[in-house]
Amino acid sequence: MASPIPPDEPNEPNRAEQIGATQSGTKKDYGLRRGVLSPMETLAQSVSTIAPTTTPVATIPLVCALAGNGTWLAYMLATAAVLLVALCISRFARYSSSPGSLYTYASMILPPWMAAVAAWSLLLAYIATGASVAGGFYHYANVLLVDGTNHTTSTVFLTVVVTGLSMWIASRDVKVSARLMLWFEATSLVAILAVVVLVLAGQGPHLDKEQLHLRGMTGSGLRLGLVLALFSFVGFESATTLGAEARNPLKTIPRAVIQSSIIAGAFFTISAYTEVLGFHIAGQDLGASQAPMHLLARVAHVPAFGLLIDIGALVSLFAGTLACIIAAARVLLLMAHNGLAHGSLRATNVRHATPTRSVLVTGTATFLPVAVLAARGASGLDVYGWMGSLATYGFIAAYASVCLALPRYLHTHGVFQPGARMISALAACAMLLALVGNLYPVPEGPYGKLPLIYLGYLTLAMLWFLAARRKVERQIS
Repeated sequence: MASPIPPDEPNEPNRAEQIGATQSGTKKDYGLRRGVLSPMETLAQSVSTIAPTTTPVATIPLVCALAGNGTWLAYMLATAAVLLVALCISRFARYSSSPGSLYTYASMILPPWMAAVAAWSLLLAYIATGASVAGGFYHYANVLLVDGTNHTTSTVFLTVVVTGLSMWIASRDVKVSARLMLWFEATSLVAILAVVVLVLAGQGPHLDKEQLHLRGMTGSGLRLGLVLALFSFVGFESATTLGAEARNPLKTIPRAVIQSSIIAGAFFTISAYTEVLGFHIAGQDLGASQAPMHLLARVAHVPAFGLLIDIGALVSLFAGTLACIIAAARVLLLMAHNGLAHGSLRATNVRHATPTRSVLVTGTATFLPVAVLAARGASGLDVYGWMGSLATYGFIAAYASVCLALPRYLHTHGVFQPGARMISALAACAMLLALVGNLYPVPEGPYGKLPLIYLGYLTLAMLWFLAARRKVERQIS
């Protein structure tokens, strides 16, 4: 990227150095601990950012309210769209590794202003996703407290707990964070999969004809359900933020990006089919359910698993908050190195080799909207939906930027193939359709204001970018 920082300023790589270094995998570590994360720990970053446990308990019912018996199809189509984007991102990740994630990829090909849009959009996406799952955390924390004590506690206090603890862990050794996320998600997923298997086993070889025949599904319902289904996947690429810390990053990160999208897609599709099936058996409406896994556990004749899954959801939401703060901090770190954020955010902790100042900033940005909304009485599920939808705009912009940049990037490395242009175009079209689905028809209530919030945020970010460039130009002249 043509950085706003003068090329002769210490510690600031120019564009040629950045491209050459990332291609060889020998670029500087930005003060982070190089090569400490195993392939499984790298994969854990992407899986935890997705927070897959939250989809069966919170997102699938919302998709079902729109797509009905086509819920499984919405997730299949979403998986296909995400895989197209994952293929584009993985091609970049084979030749480039840095903490900047998709921003780094965009900055090597796109004009500086477009790279800045990708950077600020990605930063917002990770922060808003962290806020979304923090809202879900205080919802499920109070659900468990009501079950156990018949009382609730302050939602603002719970927000302080989840974001404060996540910030503390994110400032420690990155291996500790990765291992915690790995075990948290594995435990949660095992509980849900056990219920899914028991429900399917109870039905034997018979298939749900109402779902297979898409009975009652409408085209508009499928389209809107598909948009929500895509939100289940956001963050699948966050392993790319570990470019300086992953072991053998040019191999492990592309694999993590593809593996996380495939694992999530299979899990979501099977869970969607099973949940709709379970509610058919029980004669209830999944789209109106506030605790779908409780009913599914009863259908599977393991009612105790309902409580276990709620605990798993709580743990998964915590892991998701942690993963988002880790990813956002590393993007902000590289933005500071490239002049898109204040220079003080380049600093890393000498002992732990983590970007503690960036963690503090991104963690605080994650906490504030959730705390304000919680103090105003917003439910955790409302915060989950509002902030998650805001994050979607940022992710769509970042994904589309990378997809559009891929053909030229491959040309510069002499590895371009005709099929890459088609994959790039299809992935960009999928993101465009997702954007249209978010904007039309115009959502009601707070959801209708989210595009304006995103555009206002982006306007301020670009003003900062232009001011920084002008300052550098004056210094050079």
